[in-house]
Amino acid sequence: MPRLKKTRTGSTSGHLRKLRQIRREVAAEAARIIATESQHNYHAAKKKAADRIGVSERLALPSNIEVQEALTAYQGLYGGAAHRENLEHLRRTAVEAMQWLEGFNPRLVGPVLDGTAGNHSRISLHVFADSVEAVVLFFLERGTTYRQEQRQIRWFNGEHRLVPLIVLGLAGVDIELAVFEPVHLRQAPPSPIDGRPQRRAAVGEVEYLLQQQSA
Repeated sequence: MPRLKKTRTGSTSGHLRKLRQIRREVAAEAARIIATESQHNYHAAKKKAADRIGVSERLALPSNIEVQEALTAYQGLYGGAAHRENLEHLRRTAVEAMQWLEGFNPRLVGPVLDGTAGNHSRISLHVFADSVEAVVLFFLERGTTYRQEQRQIRWFNGEHRLVPLIVLGLAGVDIELAVFEPVHLRQAPPSPIDGRPQRRAAVGEVEYLLQQQSA
């Protein structure tokens, strides 16, 4: 009579449970790093969290969505009134900036829009102009202090592209303007969180969010 092979179902399921637990721990620590240590890059936060916990990066890094969910949970648990007040301040400042920049069709994106912004978060706006120089000229004519940066993002076709950024300060907050051509107002680039078209909000929607917060 042939011998039955032993199954490893039990050990496999136990291994998977352990990996899921590690992913949750890394996501939670990455969320804490983003919330408290002025770290805006999810991948860098995950690598730092894995190193602190003492697990291999290749073993089980959580997805950006898992980190965002952990960040929302962290702020809900520890943020309290301070988080709500900071988010309101950031959104009111965003509205002020968007009204000032109305000629460039500004759209709010990122943590200030989705509610995960912390004390170190920038206000991220997409603006639309035929050239970066047009936006720079707008600031020069008004004597506004700014600096220029670049960021690599994933584009619609899956390729990576460098997007020019203009950074300025308002009400004690850094505001970054990612400059796109007017045609790109029709379609947002993929979100770094879930790969779907990035959520954008015009000034009216941001004002509505503020009304909802105050209700």
